[in-house]
Amino acid sequence: MTIGVLLVSLVERFGLIIAAAFLLLHFNPLRDMGLKHPGRASRVFQILLFGAFGIMGTYSGNMVFNSVANLRAMSVVPAGLFGGPLVGIAAGLMAGGHRILIDIGGFSALPCGLATILEGTVAGFISTRLGERRLDWRYAAGVAFVGECTHMLLVLAISRPFTDAVELVQLIALPMIVVNSIGAALFVQTIKLLSRYREKSQSSTAHDILSIANLTVGYLRTGLNPEAAKATASIIYDHVGAAAVAITDTENVLAHVGEGVDHHLPGRCIRTQSTRQVLETGEPLFQRRASDIGCDHPGCPFRAGIIVPLTKGGRIVGTLKLYGSRRVQLDEVRFELAKGLAQLFSTQLELEDIQIQSQLRANAEIRHLQAQINPHFLFNSLNTIASFCRTSPERARDLLKDLASFMRKNLDTRGFVRMSEELEQVRSYLSIEQARFGERVRAEIDVAPECADWLMPSLLIQPLVENSIRHGISRKEEGGLVRLRAWVADDELNVVVEDDGVGMSAEKAARVLEGGLGSRRDSIGLSNCNMRLEQVFGARHRLSLTSAPDRGTSVSFRIPRVTDAEAVA
Repeated sequence: MTIGVLLVSLVERFGLIIAAAFLLLHFNPLRDMGLKHPGRASRVFQILLFGAFGIMGTYSGNMVFNSVANLRAMSVVPAGLFGGPLVGIAAGLMAGGHRILIDIGGFSALPCGLATILEGTVAGFISTRLGERRLDWRYAAGVAFVGECTHMLLVLAISRPFTDAVELVQLIALPMIVVNSIGAALFVQTIKLLSRYREKSQSSTAHDILSIANLTVGYLRTGLNPEAAKATASIIYDHVGAAAVAITDTENVLAHVGEGVDHHLPGRCIRTQSTRQVLETGEPLFQRRASDIGCDHPGCPFRAGIIVPLTKGGRIVGTLKLYGSRRVQLDEVRFELAKGLAQLFSTQLELEDIQIQSQLRANAEIRHLQAQINPHFLFNSLNTIASFCRTSPERARDLLKDLASFMRKNLDTRGFVRMSEELEQVRSYLSIEQARFGERVRAEIDVAPECADWLMPSLLIQPLVENSIRHGISRKEEGGLVRLRAWVADDELNVVVEDDGVGMSAEKAARVLEGGLGSRRDSIGLSNCNMRLEQVFGARHRLSLTSAPDRGTSVSFRIPRVTDAEAVA
């Protein structure tokens, strides 16, 4: 066999491996499992996947001088670059160990197997240094090139007789180095292409959720009634690929839009056991067969269904249902979209409670403070999340959860909460602002453990942190640091929120605290907090504010111990 013939043969076979990888990872479940990063299950799948392709690279080679010209490197190098050291080492051990232990012939089995393990290991550790650049085809080609050169050196150093090793290397070196280098580069590009496709799909799902939530917010704030349900179902039907959309409360079908409207009639009692199961358990359900839906109408077009619960104040108040037919099929993407919509709809339904808040102590101030939440914060948060949908879908999902948590806690009508709950609100807010401003917003939270269960008026600390960011550090080009400290001394909770922002004059500081409920939006947060502290605990517990231009601002207060009975009274 000549070098040219061997080169052509390896090129033909590496094309088959690339095609097999592309087709295998193109299926949704396998693509999601293989390209999800990180996760224990996905790691195991990646090891098995790349290891199997490495073994395939052995059998795709040619027998030369009682040895094998192989294509293992084109699989184990991408394994290390994509999956990191663990995947690279494990895939290398699978493919290299197979070459050493399985009797397929060849006097170079040991050096060839060791080279494969070394290539996967080195690629894995290089990926940790490359970070986001690890899927650059040039690095894949470079690592494979150096790895195959080392491979040839190991064959010369270990294989015996030496004359046969030299003759073997002279024939296989050029074809294996060239084809494995090109193959590794193309394999990495295939992974990169499919990863981008997956991210685009997830980004599109997040964008759909935000668009639908924006269109339905005006309807669901009126409560879960037939009119709001019909308008909401129509919007979802227009924006989501489903054969039909239905919304129920705990007893009746409130709206049904799309196919099957002739017998899935609004106003009727819920008839299917699956819907009642979701109402009882609160667990989303994906029905993949027509028999699971439970419709006894002979002409029912539905072949699949998705049912997710709608909640309000921790109670299940209804369900959102998507149906699939032969014409329009459902998949995991729509299942995740439905669950995301249900979470946002549940938040929107809770907005109804704003209109019926009781007149507990300080509720009027809480309601006014909620009304003064800057709408630009919500819009900026959604824009930030939308931008991460394109670059980092996992981060976008985390930020969406933080935003939902932030909005939910803003709707909390309790007069008092524990310090730990208030800190959760602060952390959700900081997570969103740090995603928006990046390194310009830095935060330190130093809260003594004994503060966690201390009862305090709700929505008290987060407005102070927001004030530090909006009017302090965000106005500096380089940003700055906001620090929250809390400790217990003399049976009182001491809280300090300070920043190194632009600061203000003493005269302005006094006006900010004395502004009251009719003040400008810039100071409404501080003045509200100040008034509520004074009303609940007396003038001795008002806010203390110190500031100076270009030297930052410090706001502090003290809260005496409050029992559970006093907080409810």
